[in-house]
Amino acid sequence: MNVQCLTPILNVSNMAESFAWFEKLGWKKLWDWGSPPTFGAVGCGEVEIFLCLGAQGSRGGPQPRHVGDDDTGGVWMSWFLPSPADVDAAHALALAHGMTVTHPPTNEPWNVREFHLRHPDGHTFRVGAGLPCD
Repeated sequence: MNVQCLTPILNVSNMAESFAWFEKLGWKKLWDWGSPPTFGAVGCGEVEIFLCLGAQGSRGGPQPRHVGDDDTGGVWMSWFLPSPADVDAAHALALAHGMTVTHPPTNEPWNVREFHLRHPDGHTFRVGAGLPCD
């Protein structure tokens, strides 16, 4: 087996709102399918995420019941950025758009600076970058 690409699929409750959420972070809507759309994709650089309306996986719903990351029922995903400064800039952008940050930018013991960003449907993104070796 030689896997050429991996594209995660997120179960979302609203296609238009999800496209808009990702676009606030600099992602682009790549395409949608259906009338009205029930499937589509967002992209950032060489990376894509598929969005599926109400299917193909679990989600925490528009209002996750709990505050903790592990209690949403959504998918977890890591996004790696070029530098720790980019992590801080992404964090500032998320806050400027009123997005839910569940863990602030932190230099973790595994040598990554990261923060946790929650999509309205409960999906959690660990946005991080490697730290320089001392």
